[in-house]
Amino acid sequence: MTERVDKFAARRAELAAATLRTLAELGYARTSLREIAQNSEFSHGVLHYYFRDKVDLITHCVREYKAICVTRYDQVVATATTPAQLQEGFLDKLAQTLVEEPQMHRLWYDLRNQSMFEETFRADVAAIDASLERMVWRVVTRFAELVGTTPLVTPSVMYALFDGLFQQALVRQLAGEAGAAADLRAAVTAVVAQVVPLDREPALR
Repeated sequence: MTERVDKFAARRAELAAATLRTLAELGYARTSLREIAQNSEFSHGVLHYYFRDKVDLITHCVREYKAICVTRYDQVVATATTPAQLQEGFLDKLAQTLVEEPQMHRLWYDLRNQSMFEETFRADVAAIDASLERMVWRVVTRFAELVGTTPLVTPSVMYALFDGLFQQALVRQLAGEAGAAADLRAAVTAVVAQVVPLDREPALR
Protein backbone atom coordinates (compact mmCIF):
# COMPACT_ATOMS: atom_id res chain seq x y z
CA MET A 1 0.00 0.00 0.00
CA THR A 2 2.85 2.36 0.89
CA GLU A 3 4.53 1.68 -2.46
CA ARG A 4 1.29 2.53 -4.27
CA VAL A 5 0.96 5.81 -2.36
CA ASP A 6 4.60 6.66 -3.10
CA LYS A 7 4.09 6.05 -6.82
CA PHE A 8 0.96 8.20 -6.82
CA ALA A 9 2.83 11.02 -5.07
CA ALA A 10 5.77 10.67 -7.46
CA ARG A 11 3.46 10.88 -10.46
CA ARG A 12 1.79 13.99 -9.06
CA ALA A 13 5.19 15.58 -8.62
CA GLU A 14 6.14 14.68 -12.19
CA LEU A 15 2.95 16.15 -13.60
CA ALA A 16 3.31 19.28 -11.50
CA ALA A 17 6.88 19.84 -12.67
CA ALA A 18 5.87 19.37 -16.30
CA THR A 19 3.05 21.89 -16.11
CA LEU A 20 4.56 24.44 -13.72
CA ARG A 21 5.87 26.82 -16.34
CA THR A 22 2.58 26.75 -18.22
CA LEU A 23 0.83 27.71 -15.01
CA ALA A 24 3.33 30.48 -14.38
CA GLU A 25 2.76 31.87 -17.87
CA LEU A 26 -1.04 31.75 -17.79
CA GLY A 27 -1.68 32.80 -14.20
CA TYR A 28 -4.49 31.64 -11.95
CA ALA A 29 -7.45 33.30 -13.64
CA ARG A 30 -6.67 31.94 -17.12
CA THR A 31 -5.75 28.43 -16.04
CA SER A 32 -7.86 25.29 -16.25
CA LEU A 33 -6.84 21.64 -16.39
CA ARG A 34 -7.94 21.54 -20.02
CA GLU A 35 -5.82 24.58 -20.87
CA ILE A 36 -2.82 23.03 -19.14
CA ALA A 37 -3.34 19.78 -21.04
CA GLN A 38 -3.33 21.69 -24.32
CA ASN A 39 0.03 23.20 -23.39
CA SER A 40 1.67 20.02 -22.11
CA GLU A 41 2.25 16.43 -23.14
CA PHE A 42 -0.41 15.13 -20.75
CA SER A 43 -4.09 14.63 -21.48
CA HIS A 44 -6.87 16.32 -19.59
CA GLY A 45 -7.94 12.93 -18.27
CA VAL A 46 -4.52 12.17 -16.81
CA LEU A 47 -4.33 15.55 -15.07
CA HIS A 48 -7.83 15.17 -13.70
CA TYR A 49 -7.04 11.71 -12.35
CA TYR A 50 -4.13 12.98 -10.27
CA PHE A 51 -5.53 16.41 -9.36
CA ARG A 52 -9.10 17.20 -8.29
CA ASP A 53 -9.16 20.60 -10.00
CA LYS A 54 -6.93 23.51 -10.90
CA VAL A 55 -6.75 24.64 -7.27
CA ASP A 56 -5.30 21.28 -6.29
CA LEU A 57 -2.80 21.39 -9.16
CA ILE A 58 -1.70 25.00 -8.67
CA THR A 59 -1.19 24.70 -4.93
CA HIS A 60 0.76 21.48 -5.43
CA CYS A 61 2.97 23.09 -8.07
CA VAL A 62 3.73 26.17 -6.01
CA ARG A 63 4.32 24.07 -2.90
CA GLU A 64 6.86 21.95 -4.80
CA TYR A 65 8.61 24.99 -6.24
CA LYS A 66 8.78 26.88 -2.96
CA ALA A 67 10.15 23.80 -1.20
CA ILE A 68 13.18 24.21 -3.46
CA CYS A 69 13.28 27.99 -3.05
CA VAL A 70 13.50 27.89 0.73
CA THR A 71 16.78 25.98 0.52
CA ARG A 72 18.25 28.26 -2.15
CA TYR A 73 20.49 30.15 0.26
CA ASP A 74 21.36 27.36 2.67
CA GLN A 75 24.75 26.62 1.13
CA VAL A 76 25.69 30.30 1.21
CA VAL A 77 24.73 30.48 4.88
CA ALA A 78 26.62 27.29 5.69
CA THR A 79 29.86 28.17 3.90
CA ALA A 80 30.22 31.93 4.41
CA THR A 81 32.85 32.79 6.99
CA THR A 82 32.73 36.59 6.70
CA PRO A 83 29.89 39.13 6.42
CA ALA A 84 31.11 40.10 2.93
CA GLN A 85 30.99 36.49 1.69
CA LEU A 86 27.48 35.99 2.99
CA GLN A 87 26.32 39.32 1.62
CA GLU A 88 27.67 38.76 -1.87
CA GLY A 89 26.54 35.14 -2.05
CA PHE A 90 23.03 35.99 -0.94
CA LEU A 91 22.69 39.01 -3.23
CA ASP A 92 24.02 37.05 -6.21
CA LYS A 93 21.42 34.31 -5.76
CA LEU A 94 18.65 36.81 -5.06
CA ALA A 95 19.38 38.71 -8.26
CA GLN A 96 19.75 35.46 -10.21
CA THR A 97 16.33 34.12 -9.27
CA LEU A 98 14.73 37.49 -10.02
CA VAL A 99 16.21 37.55 -13.53
CA GLU A 100 15.88 33.85 -14.39
CA GLU A 101 12.55 32.92 -12.78
CA PRO A 102 10.25 35.96 -12.74
CA GLN A 103 7.22 34.02 -14.02
CA MET A 104 7.57 31.49 -11.22
CA HIS A 105 7.63 34.20 -8.58
CA ARG A 106 4.69 35.91 -10.28
CA LEU A 107 2.70 32.70 -9.88
CA TRP A 108 3.46 32.66 -6.16
CA TYR A 109 2.25 36.23 -5.66
CA ASP A 110 -0.81 35.49 -7.79
CA LEU A 111 -1.66 32.53 -5.57
CA ARG A 112 -1.04 34.50 -2.40
CA ASN A 113 -3.39 37.24 -3.58
CA GLN A 114 -6.01 34.66 -4.53
CA SER A 115 -5.86 33.21 -1.02
CA MET A 116 -7.69 36.30 0.19
CA PHE A 117 -10.66 35.14 -1.89
CA GLU A 118 -10.14 31.35 -2.10
CA GLU A 119 -10.25 29.71 1.33
CA THR A 120 -8.78 26.50 -0.10
CA PHE A 121 -5.48 28.30 -0.74
CA ARG A 122 -5.01 29.77 2.72
CA ALA A 123 -3.41 26.92 4.63
CA ASP A 124 -0.86 26.24 1.88
CA VAL A 125 -0.07 29.93 1.43
CA ALA A 126 0.37 30.38 5.18
CA ALA A 127 2.72 27.39 5.34
CA ILE A 128 4.80 28.64 2.39
CA ASP A 129 4.97 32.15 3.83
CA ALA A 130 6.18 30.74 7.14
CA SER A 131 8.91 28.71 5.41
CA LEU A 132 10.06 31.76 3.45
CA GLU A 133 10.16 33.81 6.63
CA ARG A 134 12.37 31.21 8.26
CA MET A 135 14.62 31.21 5.19
CA VAL A 136 15.12 34.98 5.36
CA TRP A 137 15.72 34.84 9.09
CA ARG A 138 18.43 32.18 8.69
CA VAL A 139 20.32 34.50 6.37
CA VAL A 140 19.87 37.59 8.53
CA THR A 141 20.78 35.94 11.83
CA ARG A 142 23.87 34.35 10.30
CA PHE A 143 24.92 37.75 8.97
CA ALA A 144 24.37 39.28 12.41
CA GLU A 145 26.40 36.50 13.99
CA LEU A 146 29.30 37.15 11.63
CA VAL A 147 29.10 40.87 12.31
CA GLY A 148 28.92 40.32 16.06
CA THR A 149 25.52 41.79 16.82
CA THR A 150 21.79 40.99 16.72
CA PRO A 151 18.96 42.14 14.41
CA LEU A 152 16.84 45.05 15.57
CA VAL A 153 13.62 43.59 14.13
CA THR A 154 11.55 40.43 14.47
CA PRO A 155 11.52 37.63 11.88
CA SER A 156 8.11 38.71 10.58
CA VAL A 157 9.20 42.32 10.11
CA MET A 158 12.39 41.23 8.38
CA TYR A 159 10.44 39.00 6.03
CA ALA A 160 7.97 41.77 5.25
CA LEU A 161 10.83 44.09 4.33
CA PHE A 162 12.52 41.54 2.07
CA ASP A 163 9.26 40.41 0.52
CA GLY A 164 8.18 43.97 -0.25
CA LEU A 165 11.48 44.82 -1.89
CA PHE A 166 11.46 41.62 -3.92
CA GLN A 167 7.88 42.11 -5.11
CA GLN A 168 8.63 45.67 -6.23
CA ALA A 169 11.69 44.45 -8.11
CA LEU A 170 9.67 41.63 -9.66
CA VAL A 171 7.11 44.07 -11.09
CA ARG A 172 9.95 46.05 -12.66
CA GLN A 173 11.67 42.90 -13.95
CA LEU A 174 8.48 41.67 -15.60
CA ALA A 175 8.09 45.10 -17.19
CA GLY A 176 11.52 44.71 -18.77
CA GLU A 177 13.42 47.26 -16.68
CA ALA A 178 17.10 46.46 -16.96
CA GLY A 179 18.07 47.88 -13.58
CA ALA A 180 15.60 45.91 -11.46
CA ALA A 181 18.10 43.34 -10.16
CA ALA A 182 20.82 45.89 -9.42
CA ASP A 183 18.38 48.13 -7.58
CA LEU A 184 17.14 45.15 -5.57
CA ARG A 185 20.69 44.37 -4.49
CA ALA A 186 21.22 47.97 -3.41
CA ALA A 187 17.89 48.16 -1.56
CA VAL A 188 18.43 44.91 0.34
CA THR A 189 21.95 46.01 1.29
CA ALA A 190 20.59 49.32 2.62
CA VAL A 191 17.83 47.63 4.62
CA VAL A 192 20.18 45.10 6.19
CA ALA A 193 22.55 47.91 7.18
CA GLN A 194 19.65 49.54 9.05
CA VAL A 195 18.26 46.48 10.83
CA VAL A 196 21.54 44.70 11.61
CA PRO A 197 23.68 47.30 13.43
CA LEU A 198 27.31 46.86 12.56
CA ASP A 199 29.78 46.28 15.34
CA ARG A 200 33.22 45.08 14.35
CA GLU A 201 32.84 45.19 10.58
CA PRO A 202 32.75 48.19 8.21
CA ALA A 203 29.43 49.26 6.72
CA LEU A 204 27.99 47.23 3.85
CA ARG A 205 29.00 48.46 0.45
